[in-house]
Amino acid sequence: MSILLDVADLAVVFHTKRGKVHAVDGVGFSVGRGEVLGIVGESGSGKSVTLRAITRLLHGAEVTGRVTWQGEDVLAMDAERLRRMRGGQIGMVFQEPMAALNPVLPIGLQITEALVAHTDLDAAGRQKRALELLDLVGIAAGRTRLGQFPHEFSGGMRQRAMIAIALAANPALLLADEPTTALDVTIQDQILRLLRGLVDDLGMGLVLVTHDLGVIAETCDRVAVMYAGRLCETGAVAPVFAAPRHAYTKALLGAMPGQGQDMLVAIPGMAPRLDTPAAGCAFAPRCGYRMPICDAGRPLLRDVSPGQVSACHAAEALA
Repeated sequence: MSILLDVADLAVVFHTKRGKVHAVDGVGFSVGRGEVLGIVGESGSGKSVTLRAITRLLHGAEVTGRVTWQGEDVLAMDAERLRRMRGGQIGMVFQEPMAALNPVLPIGLQITEALVAHTDLDAAGRQKRALELLDLVGIAAGRTRLGQFPHEFSGGMRQRAMIAIALAANPALLLADEPTTALDVTIQDQILRLLRGLVDDLGMGLVLVTHDLGVIAETCDRVAVMYAGRLCETGAVAPVFAAPRHAYTKALLGAMPGQGQDMLVAIPGMAPRLDTPAAGCAFAPRCGYRMPICDAGRPLLRDVSPGQVSACHAAEALA
């Protein structure tokens, strides 16, 4: 499997009146062709900021580390090369399609804008491609729908339209930021099956951000668990879910319905403030496996089993 995207030691700092906010702190992962990587964690863990940092869509932030796209350094790209990469080689599905779509432009125009920017198709070719894209994402009556506005689409249809725009130029990698948020379970299942099918049929890579472990289990090949801007654990989905080697991963799984307990096991406490990063493990104040070393030093990612990496001092105890 060839690697499309490689991220190493990615850090994002926002400078605010209250000081520096370390939204992402030393994150690293890779994505290959035909692979689905899921990034999961509570709200505020840095998932969405990570996606935007990869494509340099953050303004007013200090971004450091290394983002390598097919051998090129994204953080060093000039404006023209970056424009060709965004939308052309890397597509992105944003959260809340009603906010991401332009409410005063018809859906057809929003799809063909991407085709104008990233293909050599003429007007007839762009119209044909737009119809193909609507059919690909399961929107019927394409010719009628191309002339309609976002408010005339249901929530699920707007999400599909966002996916169609992201796929317009046949990108090699798709970044999907919580594409099923606020959708009912039937539409959510349809969207997830669509994304997985596109990966399998087109051979593209997919990074799927979510807070739902069920979505990860159903759709992804590998999972990266984030907490307070840091990576906790990564690995293939099955072994990580069957035998988590980080206390936070274990706590997330324990809070899921259908784990055999009568009551959900809530994670105590609150996520830490990101303007005062912890010297030790960020999860230590909420952790049932807390040891003195957890407060003294930040745990580093290390191999804990074949294909499974964890940043937890209690990884052996969890095993």
